[in-house]
Amino acid sequence: MQTEQRQKISILQNQVVVFSKNYLPLARINIKRAIVLLVTGQAETLEFSSTQHWEVRSPSIVLQIPDHIRLTSGNPGRHWKVPPVNRREVFRRDNHSCQYCDSTKHLTLDHIIPRSKGGTHTWDNVVAACEKCNSCKGDRLLHETKMVLRTKPKAPMHPAIAFAEQFWKEQHPVDI
Repeated sequence: MQTEQRQKISILQNQVVVFSKNYLPLARINIKRAIVLLVTGQAETLEFSSTQHWEVRSPSIVLQIPDHIRLTSGNPGRHWKVPPVNRREVFRRDNHSCQYCDSTKHLTLDHIIPRSKGGTHTWDNVVAACEKCNSCKGDRLLHETKMVLRTKPKAPMHPAIAFAEQFWKEQHPVDI
C-alpha cells in the first residue's frame, strides 16, 4: 500500500513540455497543470515516437497524460515586453560577472560608449563591469583602452525562445 502511495506521488512530480499552437516549445509545466489544460480542452496530446504516458485516475475517469502537449488556442493579448535596462536585469543577463575580466566582485554598470560621448542607456551599450575595470576604462571608448568585451551585449531573449533553444539542444545534442 505504501509503495502504491509513493508511486502516485511520484507521478505528480513529472513535468510535461507545452508547445504553442504553432509547435514552438514554450515551457515545462507540472502534470497537474497539464491535466487541467487537457480536461478543459485548452490543450491536446502530441504523439512523438518517444512519447511517454502517465496514467492518472479519478473516481470517474482514467487519463493518459503524455509528456508533450500542444495548446489548442493562442492568446494574442498576452505579449512579452523586453525588460527595462536596469542593474538587476543587466546583471542577470551578464551572469553576475564583469564583461571585461569575469570577476563577480563589486559589480557596477558600464556604458561601452560613454554617455558623455553620445552613448545611450540601451541593452546593446550597457554591461556589468567590476569597479576596477570600470575605473580603468573610465570615460574612454574600448579601442582607446585596449579592453575587450567577453560577449556582445544584447537585449534579453523572449522566455519562450530561450526555452525552445534549450529544449532542442536537449533533444538533439551535438556530437563533436
